[in-house]
Amino acid sequence: MTGGEANGFKPTAVDTVVVDYVGTLIDGTEFDNSLKRGQPAIFPVGGVIKGWTEILQMMTKGAHWKVYIPSELGYGESGAGGSIPPNAALVFEITLQDIKPAITVKQ
Repeated sequence: MTGGEANGFKPTAVDTVVVDYVGTLIDGTEFDNSLKRGQPAIFPVGGVIKGWTEILQMMTKGAHWKVYIPSELGYGESGAGGSIPPNAALVFEITLQDIKPAITVKQ
C-alpha cells in the first residue's frame, strides 16, 4: 500500500464510508471509477470485499492510498461480472472522504 495519511478516526466494520476510488486489474485495465461517475461511493465497511473491509479500517478520513488486493481477498475464483476475471488481483486508489459512524441504540 502507498499513499497519503491523514490524522483522525478510522472506520469500524459497522460504519459507513464515503470514498472516491479507481479500480484496475494488475495490467492497468480499469473496471470501476467513482470519479468518472461524478460522485463518491457510499457503502458499509462490512458490506464490500474482504480486502476493502480490512483496508478501510486502517485508513483515516482524508487518506489517499493505492492498494493491491490478492484474489482471495477480492472476488476469488468467481470473478465479478464480465470485467473482473476469476482469480484476479486488484489495484485500487482509494480516498476516504468521510466516515458515517454506525448508530448505536442504548438499552
